[in-house]
Amino acid sequence: MDWGRPPQRIDAMLSTRRLDRVLAHQHGDLTATIEAGATLREVNQALARHGQCLPLDPPFDDRATIGGILATNDSGPLRHRFGIPRDLVIGVQVATTDGVLAKAGGQVVKNVAGYDLSKLVCGSFGSLAAIVSATFKLAPLPSASKTVAVEATSAGRIQQIIRDVMASQLEPIAFEIHAPGVARESPNAAQGFSPAILLRFASVPAAVDAQIDRSLAMAALEGCATRVVDGDDERRVWEEHSRRPWTAPGAIVRASWLPSDIAAVLAGLRACAAAETEIVGRAAVGAGLIRIDGDGRAQANAIDALRRSASTRNVVIVRGSDELKSLCDVWGPLGDRERLFASLKHALDPHGTLNAGRGPL
Repeated sequence: MDWGRPPQRIDAMLSTRRLDRVLAHQHGDLTATIEAGATLREVNQALARHGQCLPLDPPFDDRATIGGILATNDSGPLRHRFGIPRDLVIGVQVATTDGVLAKAGGQVVKNVAGYDLSKLVCGSFGSLAAIVSATFKLAPLPSASKTVAVEATSAGRIQQIIRDVMASQLEPIAFEIHAPGVARESPNAAQGFSPAILLRFASVPAAVDAQIDRSLAMAALEGCATRVVDGDDERRVWEEHSRRPWTAPGAIVRASWLPSDIAAVLAGLRACAAAETEIVGRAAVGAGLIRIDGDGRAQANAIDALRRSASTRNVVIVRGSDELKSLCDVWGPLGDRERLFASLKHALDPHGTLNAGRGPL
């Protein structure tokens, strides 16, 4: 509800929270059809009875609903292996503003019938239609999981680790970077920068142990402090990592970058922000969240610098004050996409009823 431009007027609020059932679970085909109001945690508890899961992990899975995850196309560390919601959804049912229930896709993975409306509504922020239910590809639950936590000493070392892991035979299901930064004016800037890497391996026990041994033997990790966690400690590490940017004050933006440019991204963050910054993201994908502290003007200046930078792309505000949203647009420049977005909006919501003025459509 906080994402998007501040609303100018609200005539009605529509909730799908009571649509919370798993309508069908074809566990033999690894697919499930789920109503939009079910939370991710509820869904995965139901799917776990057959040893399966919906491999999405945005933060706050106890509150994140299936419809909300699709509408924002939000994801977490598992994006490294399984992709974003748009990659996993294979069918959708939506309600349009003229009262029609429309379906697209189906309940099997190989389905090419009709327009791919299921992909279209991903990331539409409720601006095109109300999502009623969706069908997803699932994944089997692994029998073992362990994580290597690596404390690096510099942005250059982080970049080298990312390159070496991407060029190796390692197959982590999650590969994350966390880089807390400090303001350039801080006298302790050098001491305050301590980037870290998390590598999670999940499979059968023997395969997990072999991957852990190979990762610890990598030359790039020499000189770095490492630790291996599993069980409850591992779950705690990943929960803290996922929620980390949301537990501190400041604006939060979603951005993308080239993995090979991470050192430049980190240097740019430390140079452009007059307050503390922090980045939590997918190391090999080049996408994640950046938290920017400070007042509205300082945050707006940092976001403008990120949008002008050659290292970062698609900088969107996902948490920000009204002051910040008055100083810079939440979505940033649309470029060549603006006419396409306008035509989609006109086709599916011709009177501009849904999410009016909040964007992105």
